[in-house]
Amino acid sequence: MRIHISSTFDSGNIIVRDASTAGNLSLAIRPDVGNKHLQWFHYRVTGCRGEALSMRIGNAKEASYPDGWNNYRACASYDRQEWFRVTTSYRDGVLHIDHTPERDSVYYAYFAPYSLQRHYDMLARCSSHGRCQLQVLGSTIDGRTVDMLHISANGWDMSRTGQTTPAAAREERKHCYFIARQHPGESMASWFMEGLLTRLLNDDDPLVRALLQRAVLHLVPNMNPDGSFRGHLRTNAVGANLNREWHEPSMDKSPEVYLVRQHMDQTGLRFCLDVHGDEALPYNFIAGADGVIDLPEHIRQARHQFVAALMRANPDFQSKYGYPKAALGKANMSMATNQLSHRFQALAMTLEQPFKDNQNAIDERHGWSPARCQQLGASSVDALMAVVDNI
Repeated sequence: MRIHISSTFDSGNIIVRDASTAGNLSLAIRPDVGNKHLQWFHYRVTGCRGEALSMRIGNAKEASYPDGWNNYRACASYDRQEWFRVTTSYRDGVLHIDHTPERDSVYYAYFAPYSLQRHYDMLARCSSHGRCQLQVLGSTIDGRTVDMLHISANGWDMSRTGQTTPAAAREERKHCYFIARQHPGESMASWFMEGLLTRLLNDDDPLVRALLQRAVLHLVPNMNPDGSFRGHLRTNAVGANLNREWHEPSMDKSPEVYLVRQHMDQTGLRFCLDVHGDEALPYNFIAGADGVIDLPEHIRQARHQFVAALMRANPDFQSKYGYPKAALGKANMSMATNQLSHRFQALAMTLEQPFKDNQNAIDERHGWSPARCQQLGASSVDALMAVVDNI
């Protein structure tokens, strides 16, 4: 049977240079719109049962984060349900993926994909719950919806978000936000959100009930559906990196950020967790608004409390390894965490998950996996509960 390689599906990304020989399959990653970023790949190989596939991604050296290839193992799946790791190496600027499939068809991806179909299934499931409402904030460049879920103990009156009201007149409960997939190739963020939403809509969870007495939660499970579908790593349909648009978003270039920030302005905001993935570091960690000069001390302390609580709730999370801290006054205000911390004098943080594995708890078969992402998402309820009264 002739080997065939394809990627014309949701989040697919590969360029086939030569597929004539199983032992020397020549591939390349298609760049995002604008040609500034590439690293995400997702493709299917058929006609390959028992064939020793030797796949070579020749432009890996041009990736946005080439250090991400070191000690990295690609993900593979026969059924698109279980994703396991396969032999991978990076040599002389080329990513080598070697695998002998046991079935006729196998998918390979940079990380376990999270399709828009699964995203819409999750939205439908969540919005059928009595304390969850789905709101369309507007449209993306490609015409997809920017969807936000509202979860509260007694329902959320969405009509109020169209009015700008004094802070004292707003909802007494604190408005807390979770956003994910600003960078569409970071699919672990969607798995995190699925785990979080599953827990938030568990009627038998006493901690969730207590949290919803104190907070109204607003969640955007996918900030960048266009980039997700197109198989981008970092950008939306016109090549904008959404996490560099928060200082001055526009409907022409970054409607996703414009619409979400507008909603935040209308409700006020006391907390935001922006969920991402990091290509190079094999750890889960928090990046905070260290460089924001006017952030109140009690908010800085709340961040430490959040980190400590998440470590207690889930040992997959740690605080030893992470990004270097920005010097005070040197924050990049185009990024969500910094802009929102300053704009609302609130607790805003970026949560990063690995593309590789959690170096502190290695899983040889799966690496960092969808199931562990989901568990970390669920654990974030404990961490938010630990700080909600202090923000």
